[in-house]
Amino acid sequence: MLVGLALLGIESAAFAQGAKASSPPEFARKIDDLKPGEWVWAPEVAPEGPVLVYVDLSKQIAMVYRNGIRIAATTVSTGKPGHSTPTGVFTILQKDAKHRSSTYNNAPMPFQQRLTWDGVALHAGGLPGYPESHGCVHLPYEFARELFAITKLGVTVVVQGDAEHHVATSENSLLVPVDETGRAVGRLTLRSGEQFRWTPQLAPDGPLSIVISKLDQRIVVLRNGVEIGRSVAIINDPDNGSHVITLTTRQGKPTWLYVGMTGHDEDEGKEVDEAILNRVRMPRAFYDKLRSLLVPGSTILVTNSRVGASVGERLTVVDAVAPEI
Repeated sequence: MLVGLALLGIESAAFAQGAKASSPPEFARKIDDLKPGEWVWAPEVAPEGPVLVYVDLSKQIAMVYRNGIRIAATTVSTGKPGHSTPTGVFTILQKDAKHRSSTYNNAPMPFQQRLTWDGVALHAGGLPGYPESHGCVHLPYEFARELFAITKLGVTVVVQGDAEHHVATSENSLLVPVDETGRAVGRLTLRSGEQFRWTPQLAPDGPLSIVISKLDQRIVVLRNGVEIGRSVAIINDPDNGSHVITLTTRQGKPTWLYVGMTGHDEDEGKEVDEAILNRVRMPRAFYDKLRSLLVPGSTILVTNSRVGASVGERLTVVDAVAPEI
């Protein structure tokens, strides 16, 4: 099953302001190819959890994470020379969907989300492909609308990089690079010979997201946006697409169901075949720990994107089980 829509091609920044683009979770590998005004939005991969916005001035890209998983990416236009967008860790101080500038001739700033009281904000604006704002972070109009709908006051916004020195490469992991305070996240990378790590005390409660990377042959577990576990895996899935499934209860029994993402609403509510689940195998001890945390609403994302750690030597999983419930 393929989840999502292919990235929408857009010819001009002006047209892009009114266009909606969506893609599979593999958009993590495509963000360097976004043209001015293009964006991707896949909120179903992490339906719950804390939201964090990460703005990279060097790449003129903004990314949105929920429960530690990237759900969106967009091109932006930030402050031009003499009006540089400040770097640092900010929180959303004010939201106003119909805001107008008190400084620049009553100019409209749709879906404004204020970061500083002296005028820096996220909002819909021009996207020429280079920094041209007076310090704000310009977003595509529809992207700004979508983002406005999922944020609240106090959400963290991290702004880093140097707009005058463009960087063409990126770290293509689906997982958030910083925590809610803006500090770099230390990955639970596996040491040589180590099959899994398990630290549930790092996040005692909150929404559970499980990312299964076919490319890395790894399983990562996040709770409330914090990585609490990582394991080697054997993932025998020839499908190049992604799967998003959630745990629910039917007739008193726990059941895995597909999530109907944009463009694939017909998948909504379909039960996941046992043969699909059997394609993923992991160490029994890790499976037992993970299973003890599963509750209705837990989400699994199966993807070809990386999960932010070196694969290293391929390990043989001697005692492996399928993730059945």
